[in-house]
Amino acid sequence: MTLVRFVARLGVVTVWILFGLLCVSVVFPLLPSVRAGVTRWWSRWLMMLCGVAVRVVGQPVLDRPSLWVANHVSWVDIFVLNSVRGVSFVSKSEVRRWPVIGWLVAGAGTVFLDRGRRQAIRAVAGQMGRRFARGEAVGLFPEGTSSDGFDVGPFHASLFEPAIEAGVDVQPVALRFMHRGRRSGHLAFVGEQTLARNVWLLLGTTGAGVEAVFLPVIGAADCRGLGRAGVASRAHAAVRRAVRARAGSPAAVASSDAVSQ
Repeated sequence: MTLVRFVARLGVVTVWILFGLLCVSVVFPLLPSVRAGVTRWWSRWLMMLCGVAVRVVGQPVLDRPSLWVANHVSWVDIFVLNSVRGVSFVSKSEVRRWPVIGWLVAGAGTVFLDRGRRQAIRAVAGQMGRRFARGEAVGLFPEGTSSDGFDVGPFHASLFEPAIEAGVDVQPVALRFMHRGRRSGHLAFVGEQTLARNVWLLLGTTGAGVEAVFLPVIGAADCRGLGRAGVASRAHAAVRRAVRARAGSPAAVASSDAVSQ
């Protein structure tokens, strides 16, 4: 049954990805103003077709430029957050070379960080600043690596600086992966696992879900007072508390309002 499910989903997802590649290669260059909206719509459908139920908890910032900072579990994270708002992510340069996924995220406006270049941080900071100036949201995984989703590693502070300089809010986001009703690391993309293996696990299973918990915003004025290290520390504490909380506990939610997709 797993094989049948995988093959069926892979066929549908392949068609949807081809449509996405058409969008990033033809539609976005001609109509850049529609990129965020189309990315959000396309990502929502991608998650549905992959069998991933996305539950949004709290109040995401949708109406102004902001920096979303989240824990990192899988390549799915980008599409989960893009299903809430079209976001330009900062990602390691290796992702650009991933088959298909690299092409998609590049076309969606991802900013790639080449950690082997001395001026890489400055170049990325400049691109983030230009996106903030256009009123866009930028997404960041400050751990710099992925985890099994049960804890959160230290946040690197350097890329918080562009948000402080631009005077935009920072919103921490906790991603909590579920499998058949329970917290699970089943779909985590960690260690020596290949992308193909992770895709097999995702498309071949049932009951996959992600809770995207949008935590209280750290306002621009507070960010200026705290500095980048202070903002990174506060955001890390908020995300870690929500990631480590038991489902349904007060620390696991950012608001009493929840919206399911």
